[in-house]
Amino acid sequence: MSTPPATSPALDPRCFSVVLPAYNEEECIHEAVQQCVDFLPTCFATWEVLVVDDGSKDRTAAIVEELSAEHPGVRLIKHEVNQGYGRAIATGFDAAQGDLIFFTDSDCQFDVRELAHSLPLLEDADALFGFRVYRYDSVLRCLLSWTYNQIVRVLFLVKVRDVDCAFKIFKRPVIDRLELETTDFFIDTELVARTARLGFKSVEQGVRHYPRKAGKTTVRASHIPLTLWTVARMWWRLRFGKSAGRGKS
Repeated sequence: MSTPPATSPALDPRCFSVVLPAYNEEECIHEAVQQCVDFLPTCFATWEVLVVDDGSKDRTAAIVEELSAEHPGVRLIKHEVNQGYGRAIATGFDAAQGDLIFFTDSDCQFDVRELAHSLPLLEDADALFGFRVYRYDSVLRCLLSWTYNQIVRVLFLVKVRDVDCAFKIFKRPVIDRLELETTDFFIDTELVARTARLGFKSVEQGVRHYPRKAGKTTVRASHIPLTLWTVARMWWRLRFGKSAGRGKS
């Protein structure tokens, strides 16, 4: 956790944690972390950047280790083997020390500086979910995303425009109540559904979406059948199973 001097231009005194799940992102991770290091001290009195390396086979972890040596607020958490996007996010949440916990991807498709507009929206809410504007994805992927969002809205009774947008902020009480099960990209849907199921209030924020500068996405059309099965299973568990969270005090 990094705390700047009393003369820092920080606007908010709360501890702020950024979780960056990363898998083979050696071409993007330095820029992703550096953006956080440059921006966070301008808005937050105390902050940390947690990079969860999910068993990368490239230099992702080595690059983060170099950055953490330069910046005390940067921490590397390693999965020795790939456990999945959802597990990486859950690991980051478990390690986060902040009162506010934010996660985004490590591919620089979102601008962390937009967090400056998020704090006022969280005054009367427990979580903030971003939705992509000027989206840089193929027409097919946008169509599939739209269809998926309609399914999620109906099944889980949530009014979120862009469930899978990797720009989400949670207050500490929400994180402490969540019991996450998903290990893959369905984690976004589970986060939204469980937040609503537990009775927490959420707000939305439009955020710019930028083209990936390097690396490759691991999302494939072949994931659709498994995703739909996971949606059905999660709906059943939330509808008829236990909905209580961790219950931390």
